[in-house]
Amino acid sequence: MKKRGFISLCLSAFVVMTIVSCGQEDSRNLVKKNTPTEERVVDLFSPMEKTNPDAENVARTAADLTVAMAEEELGVNVAYWTYTAENYQDRTYDEVALDRARNNMDDLYLLNPNVILTLGAEGKLRDLSGLDSAKNLRDIIRVANTVDGKLVAIPQEVVAYGLFVNMDIFKKYSLELPNTPEEFLECCRVLKENGIETPVGANRWWLETFVFAQAYADLYNGGNTEAEIADLNSGRARYSDYMRPGFEFLKTLIDKDYIDAEKALISEAIEGEGADFLSGKTPIVMAYWGAANTKTAYGETDFEMQVIGFPSSRGQMPVIPMTGWAVGAEAEHTEDALLVMDVMMSDEALQLFAETNRVISPSKNVKVECVPALRSLNDRIEEGVYVLGSNAEMDVEQWGNTCLIVRDLLAGASVDECMVAFDALQDEALGKK
Repeated sequence: MKKRGFISLCLSAFVVMTIVSCGQEDSRNLVKKNTPTEERVVDLFSPMEKTNPDAENVARTAADLTVAMAEEELGVNVAYWTYTAENYQDRTYDEVALDRARNNMDDLYLLNPNVILTLGAEGKLRDLSGLDSAKNLRDIIRVANTVDGKLVAIPQEVVAYGLFVNMDIFKKYSLELPNTPEEFLECCRVLKENGIETPVGANRWWLETFVFAQAYADLYNGGNTEAEIADLNSGRARYSDYMRPGFEFLKTLIDKDYIDAEKALISEAIEGEGADFLSGKTPIVMAYWGAANTKTAYGETDFEMQVIGFPSSRGQMPVIPMTGWAVGAEAEHTEDALLVMDVMMSDEALQLFAETNRVISPSKNVKVECVPALRSLNDRIEEGVYVLGSNAEMDVEQWGNTCLIVRDLLAGASVDECMVAFDALQDEALGKK
């Protein structure tokens, strides 16, 4: 699989602020977060920080609470290895995770979808389908994280992306929430004509969500998913044919100045467009589920906010990529790591995680009430209406490659040139079979 040095930013609420960039693997940045004294040890590698890991009875993050649950139940000491992001240096978290997993340096890993696909194809991750907790997973989790017939990763949340809409502005101009690409463009036209200089706030990471919604609305919701993916993997169908409508839509947004392409190309997620959205200058942005829950993002606005799916031929469409926890296939403490995973992914642990972070659980048995702004997006997902932004069953990695090709479009590439890039990725994948 061709990888272009991409780090899949912001696929999960607890990854979003820590996975932006990582330092080189040296004593300055690689930190062991606790020193195990027990005989049974499991080594965990992730971008997360653990708050005062050696202290007792302290508030921990949602993921840490599930790790603590496993430690107590199994009598195992989980040793955290992590990167700090104090210095922006050359190696990404993805690159380091690949190196460590290939060299069996850890037992448990938190991985982005492109890395899951790569390591799964290389046989570096254990099959998790035999875990008791795996029996409770939603079908979406199995589809997205199955490589060569093996379930190689499980997330602790289903991370959904949607459009965040300032309803005060929409009501002011008598606009209905858009369902289709055509309706979305009409909303942008009205907003632009009424003095909204940039109707859609964008950054260099997340515009691919528009593309996925339009490219794969029928593939994932038309009842023929397996056959269509098989056609793509065999070359009977071309990714460029699926992607073209979404790229033509983005090109229209650029040409009509509904988004600021130059600004988007250099803007980090939320940092680039967040202030304009919160101030009412820009009425539409795209973001992940957790951004509606947190005070640091869009959880407390001065206006009514609604989060909806992206426009598609099948209406408002949530886009779901996901990170996942995985176990190294040949790591030193693999068997204990599998036991830890089983506890972390149990319904009890996932209920705790979901209630703490107010997120959608990967378990079909765990439900958490979402904030009012997210109900529309949540309803679509509960109905089984969504597209995947990452799918390990596809031979061409989706989230990272599409993001980079969208950046080419922002930088001035034509839609045809972008489609050539998809064809090249597919041809390379076919050549490796």
